[in-house]
Amino acid sequence: MDFDFTEEQEMLRNEMQRFCKKELTRQYVRWIDENCDFVPEELWNKIKEIGYFGVNVPEEYGGQGLGTVDAMIMNEELGTASVAVLLGIGATGLGSSVILNLGTPEQKEKYLPKLAEGELKFALGLTEPGGGTDILGAIQTKAVDEGDHWRLNGSKVFITCAHVADYITTVAITDPEAKRTKGLSVFLVPRPTEGLETRLIPKLGCHAAGCNEVVYEDVRIPKENLVGTLHNGWYELLDTLNPERIGTAMLSLGVAKAAFRDAFEYAQERHAFGGPIARFQSLQHYLADIAIEIENATNLIYKCAWLCDQGKPYHIEACMAKIVAARASEKAAIWGMEILGGWGYAMEYDMQRHFRDYKQMVFSPISDEMAKNMIMQFMGYPKSWS
Repeated sequence: MDFDFTEEQEMLRNEMQRFCKKELTRQYVRWIDENCDFVPEELWNKIKEIGYFGVNVPEEYGGQGLGTVDAMIMNEELGTASVAVLLGIGATGLGSSVILNLGTPEQKEKYLPKLAEGELKFALGLTEPGGGTDILGAIQTKAVDEGDHWRLNGSKVFITCAHVADYITTVAITDPEAKRTKGLSVFLVPRPTEGLETRLIPKLGCHAAGCNEVVYEDVRIPKENLVGTLHNGWYELLDTLNPERIGTAMLSLGVAKAAFRDAFEYAQERHAFGGPIARFQSLQHYLADIAIEIENATNLIYKCAWLCDQGKPYHIEACMAKIVAARASEKAAIWGMEILGGWGYAMEYDMQRHFRDYKQMVFSPISDEMAKNMIMQFMGYPKSWS
């Protein structure tokens, strides 16, 4: 078993570390958190220049054609520098995987080169107001075939970065009489479009990746904007978005690493009772426990990425990685605040931001509890919520 990265991957990691050190300074990340609902344009353009958006896009469409492990190497560095920036660019990049796996040759030619260049932003319109984890039971958005176009009505909620997206990849009912899993389809809805509205929902953390309510009122969609197979969008989208859980776990890992770094450094700098508080056994145990959780999460995430690149199943491991990484971020943020004491609660230090940012990853895109249910279902147990 080889845990080493290739020489090229080590170069990629070093390049990303240099980029983050230069472009995502502590001061700039704080400013983004306080002032932005999306990645600033100047930073977006710099991320474009290093080729981030084309990492997993095949070379024939202008990308680099690299694997999931390579993408995770880049994401680990970005997420540690700013989880909100990684969430923002990651959410808008979901379109490339949808088009690559479900798109027609014409759609691939039209969209993938621009996605690889960072010239297009996509958002995923899936969750509806009636339910988060219960997506199938809650979905009410409908698309009706009107001959030369589709007419879309409904609403979505908590849609990351929909307010800046060029297209919202929207899941809608196309066969109301069929079982939900066999009556959904996926559409590319341009933004702006008449009848389509987005509203930012203020939230506690990850401010540079604003989430939205999206309303569709008699939105006309061209026939060619259907992605994948009519009525089979649910199963096709699930297969396409499996890597999302790896990315979500990496978001949590970024928070955990950043919080651990800040707590580790503070414990060495803060003096009490005649010396640095790092010498206290209880604080060392806090930090050791966080370090163990980070190592476990890292190993699971890269195992999932490796399995993905090898074309092997990783759905169980991805759920595990999501849970372990989320809990690593929780321990790091909460115990980090305790190590910093009053300064952990002060806006002058970054620990309060780590605390605000970590919570979203615990229940998004699915809750840890549902992820555990899925693990057991994948292992042969019946659905525990039926």
